[in-house]
Amino acid sequence: MQQRVLIVGAGLAGSVLARCLAEAGVPSLVIDSREHPAGMCYSSRDEETGVEVHRFGPHIFHTSNERVWAFVNRFAHWVPWVNRVHATNAKGVFSMPINLHTINQLFGQRLNPAQAREFIASKQDKSIVNPANAEEQLLRFVGREIYETFFRDYTTKQWGVSPRELSADIIKRIPIRFNYDDNYYNDIYQGFPQEGYTGLVQNILAHEAISVQLNTPYEAAMKGEFSHVFYSGPPDAYFQFACGRLGYRTVDFRYERGEGELQGCGCLNYTDMSVPFTRAHEHKYFSPWEKHDKSVVLYEYSREASGDDAPYYPKRMPADLAGLRAYLPLVEAEHGVSFIGRLGCYRYMDMHHVIASSLDYAEHFLAYRAEKVEKLRSMATDPL
Repeated sequence: MQQRVLIVGAGLAGSVLARCLAEAGVPSLVIDSREHPAGMCYSSRDEETGVEVHRFGPHIFHTSNERVWAFVNRFAHWVPWVNRVHATNAKGVFSMPINLHTINQLFGQRLNPAQAREFIASKQDKSIVNPANAEEQLLRFVGREIYETFFRDYTTKQWGVSPRELSADIIKRIPIRFNYDDNYYNDIYQGFPQEGYTGLVQNILAHEAISVQLNTPYEAAMKGEFSHVFYSGPPDAYFQFACGRLGYRTVDFRYERGEGELQGCGCLNYTDMSVPFTRAHEHKYFSPWEKHDKSVVLYEYSREASGDDAPYYPKRMPADLAGLRAYLPLVEAEHGVSFIGRLGCYRYMDMHHVIASSLDYAEHFLAYRAEKVEKLRSMATDPL
């Protein structure tokens, strides 16, 4: 067995990395400041309704990456599930992402795909040649009605700023379809682990070369006890905010419980500014293999993270990216430490991206170690 490493964070990033290293003979200690494993995808039973609840918001697994899919299938039985999102506002309830049904319903039309393409083209603001921000990007490609109905207020609530202040690059592909496909994702595989995400992560961590300590925050003094540290928390926190705080959004939740079904679907987006929350999720829909007489809905309220708030989404506004660049020299100088996961890399990553990234991290780290060991062997055997 090789000298063990420290992995900070028992979420997907840390657990996948720990498992890959363990199977290659590298032991690890995985620590987490929370009292539970699985990080932000932690799920547990709601005591009143018995429904399995994703405590930090819904995590709907989807991927087309065969390597990632093969990995997660080693540790859980996956039940297929198609994510069909709906949006509600003053004009009605609509299918998302924007598709032929949405277009016909919003505009009171009965268009076929070819007619819908022509119709949307007539709505586009072609005076905008080089969109300077997200608002202009949307106006250029979907027109004002769709932009104001589905994107303007929702984006403002989600990120705390107008789309005019967000980069056009965040909307690289306009979410619009000219057919009746209402599957929110385009990926081949989509579903939920039948044991819940907590069960999935616990299974991943179940290896004799992996030790797990919960309720254990990272301290700088720990670094000297391990051959390498993998840190999945925010980089600004790691460096004790030496270059200032980076921007994050956090989420508050309000629970509603009742008999039967409460909203009739898993995911419902509220796209009017008159409603303070962004989304609502009825969690019994995320475990369709179970039957429950009662139900629970979680309403999401997005706001700026501060102080001890749990950071959910890196903002990556121009000021944040400038701050991140200020931290890069410190990162480069911090030998024996790698930053992993959504927070550690300070960029938005879905679950399959996080898993793929940790698989790659393990591969590169093991290759580096093999090269380093071989170099040490050659130095030891070379004649003086």
